[in-house]
Amino acid sequence: MTFNFSNPLLREYLYSGGFGLERETLRVDAEGRLSQTPHPFGDDPHISRDFCENQVEIITPPTASAKQAVDSLYGLHRRVADRLLTLPFGREYLWPFSNPPRISGEEEIPVAQFDGSQSAKTNYRHYLARKYGKRKMLFCGIHCNFSFHSDLLKAGLAESDAKSLREYKDGVYLTLAERLVQYGWLIVWLTAASSVSDSSLFDQGVESSLYASPRCGDLGYWNDFVPVLQYGSIEDYTESIWRYIKDESIVSPSELYYPIRLKPRGENRLDHLRTNGINHIELRMLDVNPLTPVGIFEEDIAFIQLFVLFLMSREENEFNEAAQRIAVNNIKNAALYDSEKVFIRHLGRSRPVRESAAEILNEMREFFRSVDAPEEVFDLLDYQQKKIDDPQNRYAVKIREQFGDGFTAKGLALAERYALEN
Repeated sequence: MTFNFSNPLLREYLYSGGFGLERETLRVDAEGRLSQTPHPFGDDPHISRDFCENQVEIITPPTASAKQAVDSLYGLHRRVADRLLTLPFGREYLWPFSNPPRISGEEEIPVAQFDGSQSAKTNYRHYLARKYGKRKMLFCGIHCNFSFHSDLLKAGLAESDAKSLREYKDGVYLTLAERLVQYGWLIVWLTAASSVSDSSLFDQGVESSLYASPRCGDLGYWNDFVPVLQYGSIEDYTESIWRYIKDESIVSPSELYYPIRLKPRGENRLDHLRTNGINHIELRMLDVNPLTPVGIFEEDIAFIQLFVLFLMSREENEFNEAAQRIAVNNIKNAALYDSEKVFIRHLGRSRPVRESAAEILNEMREFFRSVDAPEEVFDLLDYQQKKIDDPQNRYAVKIREQFGDGFTAKGLALAERYALEN
């Protein structure tokens, strides 16, 4: 299901939408070690925890633009940083990288402690620790939640064969999810920002220097199988996830480590998704970028919106089991550091990643010219094009040059600087 971009009403809402960001980040003490103190933010809905007690998750409210989402993230970052500077047991800081600082042992990685009616969350985290190991759970990332403007969807519904807005909306997001998995390697390659790590993160013999983003590569967030999902309907999609729970490959939908998730409004449960439909889509392949205090540049979030619109203009390709396995492998390959060794497979062809990326950027320019996009759209495409034209503009290259020596000491100095900046 795609959009008719010649529809003037649809074009009116083309650059509108909903945005939300979730930033995971580790708390560290004044020595740059993982904090061993309890989560100091109570039940604040915008400042939660992920796997670890010392892993803060900053959650913005829904906003109407990429700029508003990043501005909101700045405000929450400031609130968290100020609180950590005034803790009674000593100052703490937000670690500015996806990869953690030095770790002496897994005893330094306390599982998040939830009490009362939420105690099942702690039990679930202990299960993850046993199955995947605690170190892998220290990887931090940024999740971008996006939704189309309701009037854009209504304009699309009027020209579709769907019997209801719910049916049309589900079809749009299922199509988008399918295509983001196919082409998500581009986002990974353009935004990877974790090219430096401490040797204590991995077992001896693991070549972490091979990666621009270990968490998106084969060292990171993946199950021990490649999920094959069905995108024909919301019933097919949810059933394909339930299948992995029924055969005990995973114990819950949240254990399906996949770069794209479809989410309902309210509580994120698979039965809610099936019953109430899709509210928004979540992209989970963004690294925490240490080149900015909040871990993400507005330009990259704005580009994701453009990329989403472009993908909704493409012709459909069969996304069978073989194609899904290739797509996941492409994402893992895009997480490697050396672009000269990265090849992207698509439609029976294998080409260098920079060549494949340049082709998509060119196609995006053609598409946005066809819909009379404003000049700022092309400025955003040029921002990404510079990473393709000159490898020195890639975040991963800049970060390795700046932090390749003395990772923990330099990381702590950067954390302190970001904590004190207004």
